[in-house]
This record gives sequence, C-alpha cells and structure tokens, in this order.
Amino acid sequence: MSNIIYLGYYFKVEPLQPAVEILIAELGYAGFESFVETDEGVTAYIQKEEWNDAILDDIYILNSDEFEITYTFDEIEQVNWNAEWEKNFNPIIVDDVCAVRAPFHEKFDTKYDIVIEPKMSFGTGHHETTHMMIQHILKNDFTNKSVLDMGCGTGVLAILTEMKGAKPIDAVDYDNWCYLNSLENVERNNCGHITVIEGDASVLKNKKYDVIIANINRNILLQDMKTYVSCLNKNGMLFLSGFYNDDVSIIQAECEKHMLKFEEKFERNNWVSLKFLN
Repeated sequence: MSNIIYLGYYFKVEPLQPAVEILIAELGYAGFESFVETDEGVTAYIQKEEWNDAILDDIYILNSDEFEITYTFDEIEQVNWNAEWEKNFNPIIVDDVCAVRAPFHEKFDTKYDIVIEPKMSFGTGHHETTHMMIQHILKNDFTNKSVLDMGCGTGVLAILTEMKGAKPIDAVDYDNWCYLNSLENVERNNCGHITVIEGDASVLKNKKYDVIIANINRNILLQDMKTYVSCLNKNGMLFLSGFYNDDVSIIQAECEKHMLKFEEKFERNNWVSLKFLN
C-alpha cells in the first residue's frame, strides 16, 4: 500500500440525509473505494490511477436542487484505512439484544454479539437498512432454516442468522472486496454454517432456501425478484431492504405479481424494509 497514491475528496452536504447515502452509492459506482462519514458530509477516497478529470460527471446528486453539496480534494499517500474508520466507527446495539462492534471495542452484555471489521464493505448496522434487517432477523425464527443473504456486504446479517440457529447459509456478493471481507468476518465470529460466494443472482441456479434476505437497491431487487422467488421454498420468508418509502408500491407490486404475500414493514428515516411470505 505504501506505493499507492490516493485522492481524497471532502464533501460538505446540506442536509446530510439522505444525500450522504446517495452520494456514497454513486461514488462507489464511479470507482471510489472507501468512505468516512463526517459531521459535515463524507470523505471519499480513490486510487490516483483510477481517477480521471471527469470522475464526478455521472454523480447526479451533485446537480440536485434538493441538496447543497460542495467539495475539495487533494492527494494523499499511504492511507491507513483502519485508522480512518476507527475514528468514526462506533458500536451499535439493536433493540437491546444485538450488538455490532469492531474488534477494538469492549464486548457488550447482549444476547448476540457480532464483531465486524468492515474495511471498505457496506453493512455495519449503522445504516438504516442494515439496522432494520437485523430487527427482522431478531423478530423471526431461524432455527434450522436454510438462508440466503444476497448482497451480503460485511456478512453481518448472515452471521446473525447463524447465531439464531439457521443452517446452511449462503452469503453472496458480486463485489470482490465484500466477498473477502465476509470471509474474514465469518471466521472472526466462529461461524461454521456459512458459505461465502462471489457472484450475482446467476449463482443461485437450482438453489433453494427457507429464508432469503436481500438488502441491495430497488433496481436490482426488481431485476432479480423472479430468481429470488424461484429459490424460495414453500412457506418461505423474503426480507427486502435498500430502498425508500416512495419505492414500496413498485416493490410490493412486483412481489405480489409472483404470488408473495406482504407481511410486515419497518421504516427508519424514510428507508424501508419489507417482509413477504411465499
């Protein structure tokens, strides 16, 4: 890493949400590798060799009338990623039952204790969608149920399902960094029933699950819904998140088109998580 030069972009955002989450998603697609949320917005990093002077041209939120976003950038050498996110990553506790913390945090006196080193992957429990998915998992019975965690990110949801008795579990993500990070976190939490798979919905051919968890985004969910339904066992549960309240009607219509029955909705800061039954 000592020979890799990075550019750091420092974004000031008003109002912060949901602009910061949208900005991070768009920057990720543009090639930015790591993000640190700040009190004023977000700092984003990209390798200099991956950068070009049109890198922000397709970041549509920068042209939105709803938010005021300004930025500066400079060149950085030898970024210590762990130090960067350790400064900003605080442990969380969901419903007084499940703690999600980093290795350097003290252990909590909770029923479920998950240790995550997120690095550049998405899914620490801080984001509303991950938080609500954790709530769904805590509320439902996973004993001896086969589970798919689609778009697993850090693997935190798959790990919690194993702690709740699920087996076997497939954790799938198309992003190589997420794949590697999930492998690390699965080992870190001594999980023995999780298989981490690098790929997209095409890897699900001929697979069947009692529970499918998909915390991705609206367009991918709509695109892959037919695949999810074909993989879901009779009386199976489907948990979806990664979209806003305004997207619920189109998500629900797609699910009902495939004969899924709406069961429950969680909402948190305009982000939504839905439960359907097969």
